[in-house]
Amino acid sequence: MYWRLIPAKKRKACIFKVSCSNYVFKETKSNGFLLGIKALKYRFQNCRQGFEIFENPIDGSKQLMLPKGQVLKEEEIAVRLL
Repeated sequence: MYWRLIPAKKRKACIFKVSCSNYVFKETKSNGFLLGIKALKYRFQNCRQGFEIFENPIDGSKQLMLPKGQVLKEEEIAVRLL
């Protein structure tokens, strides 16, 4: 429904490599409605301002810390942020 109601140009850019809408769609399709709602809640709480990108001093990879402290690896971060 989101893809039909909101034009692509007006959608906010996601901080995750797999966009929030695609992630929720895949979770719902493969794991059912309740886990899809849980995925939506997780993404809604984390795909916003307040994240921090930093370089891992051990291997030099980029990482992203979400507002609640969870750290994402480089392969999970949207290319536009790297």
